[in-house]
Amino acid sequence: MQRQQQVKKRIKQGRRGRGLSTAVLIGLFTTLSMAAKAVTVNVTDERGEPVSGAVVWFEGSHLSKDTQISQQLYKMGQRDRAFTPHILVVPKGAQVSFPNYDSILHHVYSFSAAQPFEFKLYRDSPQSLTFANTGVVELGCNIHDWMLGYILVVDSTHFAITDNKGIAQVNLAKSLSQSTTVNIWHEGFANLDQPETIKVAKLGINQTLTYQLNQSLFKAKEDFSDEFDDYE
Repeated sequence: MQRQQQVKKRIKQGRRGRGLSTAVLIGLFTTLSMAAKAVTVNVTDERGEPVSGAVVWFEGSHLSKDTQISQQLYKMGQRDRAFTPHILVVPKGAQVSFPNYDSILHHVYSFSAAQPFEFKLYRDSPQSLTFANTGVVELGCNIHDWMLGYILVVDSTHFAITDNKGIAQVNLAKSLSQSTTVNIWHEGFANLDQPETIKVAKLGINQTLTYQLNQSLFKAKEDFSDEFDDYE
């Protein structure tokens, strides 16, 4: 536990010590023709390089909720002493289960304001929880200090995560003629609770939008993984 607290302290100090980029760039959007019924979003960093693992979601009172997305059972598993997926995006009110695919015990917790919880030592019986509040839920394991994962709860059913080429495809049933808020979040942001946002007057299916982040990304390089543990 002492080592875990030291790790968390170093991570928090790193985030406090790095300010937001002073660049006053606004994400530049360009519209291109695409074949699929989705809005394709290309996310780049301040150097123009593709950003993987960025969460993109659309918000607006005119956006209808997809009940299939809302009622889906989401999973945040533990496999090979790691959270899988590393980042899970769910709509507000979704239920998430925490299956343990390892042959060892895990003790999953979060101190995040959006959803504090704790699942004590478990292996064979999956735990589950309903996430009723929007925000970032940062996950850890009290046994394996290096394990880190995120559940991002959004007030939307229109979301996606960028791939290794910085591309996310967000499905839309129809084009939108009203102003829509486009949100972008990344685990490397200095303030995890503050996504970058921009208003788009119109959104048409089969469009491509290119967004350049306004800040540098923090990259945690510390790895405290152990080959063995005492909870087989």
